[in-house]
Amino acid sequence: MKDKMPNIDAESFRLPDVDSLALPGEAGHPPRVLMLYGSLRGRSYSRFLTLEAQRVLEALGAEVRVFDPSGLPLVSDEAEKHPKVLELRELSLWSEAQVWCSPERHGAMTGVMKTQIDWLPLAPIGGVRPTQGRTLALMQVCGGSQSFNTLNQMRILGRWMRMITIPNQSSVAKAFAEFDDDGRMKPSPYYNRMVDVMEELMKFTLLTRGRSAYLVDRYSERVESAEELSRRVNIRSI
Repeated sequence: MKDKMPNIDAESFRLPDVDSLALPGEAGHPPRVLMLYGSLRGRSYSRFLTLEAQRVLEALGAEVRVFDPSGLPLVSDEAEKHPKVLELRELSLWSEAQVWCSPERHGAMTGVMKTQIDWLPLAPIGGVRPTQGRTLALMQVCGGSQSFNTLNQMRILGRWMRMITIPNQSSVAKAFAEFDDDGRMKPSPYYNRMVDVMEELMKFTLLTRGRSAYLVDRYSERVESAEELSRRVNIRSI
């Protein structure tokens, strides 16, 4: 562990206790986590932070895939079948949890981050909604003093996408000072908070996966479905 994550205190780092969170008979595969970051720069601090979080998640027992947004087109009808769009949607369907990490630019998330989220529809794909019921962790990097604007925006989006957004979050101030020349995060309270967030994400994911469809089942949608069924089977005229 020290080779991959030199900032970790091994005595304080604990694997999730699955027996304390899961019910007998539940899926035993590693939690599946999709990670999105919001910058295309060569020295992208949101990517660096995402990769640090990936190492922590894998050490905690997760299966992680990081989506590269390079080449992802802007949202349009013509780009629905673009390979990057299909890749992103397939990864979202695969995931049980997600991590969104964006820089703050002009007091908001970046266009790169928003475009990725905008390509994930609320409507089902093959009968499955690509975000509903999945757990979500949020992180941001700041060029200056600590801010939470981007986190607040992404939290609204997570709720809108019907995701279970965990309470904890990470905001790294003056990110240029928090990573070394190789893009590795230096030891700091910011690093420790990132570990906190990933640990919490794992616990919430283990607690809710397998139950998410029930947790987000809605009365209004059941009523609508019943009305549609009634219209189909009760035809009053021929």
